[in-house]
Amino acid sequence: MEEQTTHPAPEAGGAPSVKDTIVLIVGHGSPNRAGNQEIEKFVAQWRTRHPDWQVEVCFIEHADVLVPEGLERAARQARRVVLLPLILNAAGHVKTELPEAVEDARERHPDVEFIVAPHLGMCRDVFTVLQRQLKQLMKSLDSPDPQTTGVVLLGRGSSDAEANGELARMARWLYESEPGHELVDLAFTGVTWPRLERVAQRQARLGMGQIVVLPYYLFTGVLMQRIQRQVQHLRAQYPQIRFACTPHFGLEPEIFSLLERYASDLREGRPCLPHDGSAPRPALAHGHPHEHPHESNGRHGHHHIVCRSCGRTVEVSGG
Repeated sequence: MEEQTTHPAPEAGGAPSVKDTIVLIVGHGSPNRAGNQEIEKFVAQWRTRHPDWQVEVCFIEHADVLVPEGLERAARQARRVVLLPLILNAAGHVKTELPEAVEDARERHPDVEFIVAPHLGMCRDVFTVLQRQLKQLMKSLDSPDPQTTGVVLLGRGSSDAEANGELARMARWLYESEPGHELVDLAFTGVTWPRLERVAQRQARLGMGQIVVLPYYLFTGVLMQRIQRQVQHLRAQYPQIRFACTPHFGLEPEIFSLLERYASDLREGRPCLPHDGSAPRPALAHGHPHEHPHESNGRHGHHHIVCRSCGRTVEVSGG
């Protein structure tokens, strides 16, 4: 006989309560155990901040509890699962793997509501962290002159052009928000180009006396360790240039606040707001954004707005 999942009874009005909603955080996962431990530390701190929320964690790869098992465990305990990708870039993991895993879980548990928040992406919260890191590092330099200090925003490369484009927009934000910095370049640790070594070579030829590297990473891991080795090699290769590198930033308060807003919005049925001055970003209630090729004519129970951040058409109830 097939095992049946028992869920708590709904409160009056039929809406799931905090008690029967599980917030499932999805980390990328790393073969370096320290990276996964930092994600688990993030989740532990979040539980402390919200003792009335049931918060669980799973990983895309390199961990004991992967996404399918995490969804299965959550579905056996709750009537609603809110999935929060603790991921910066919208590449294959976010666009393909997570939606497929959610669809499989939905088929196995048709009585459970699964809602997927947007990835962290390019938003003002993450930008604020990078901006603060850059300013703090500049103050620590012997010669904090932005005109002779090159900046390199260094991210995880992807075969997905849209994911790489998000990072390019973040680099542009840094350039326009930090007057005096003549060079704010973009580099990638793998898959695509340019790489850090080539960008550093270019900035050295242009006369930069200092080069600041801003890794676009939430937690430590194999790639963060590789970045540290690359910076050491660059120091040996260019002894006349001062190199400095900021740390990863997954435990910064803005990251907690951003996910908390996503979780609160989704639990209360509101569209996620990216807080970057654009329209709401769509939650993936069915594994993909709800889109229509037509404009709203006011004759149905929802209307559509175009998100200036991602170009998607978003359905908004009411109005």
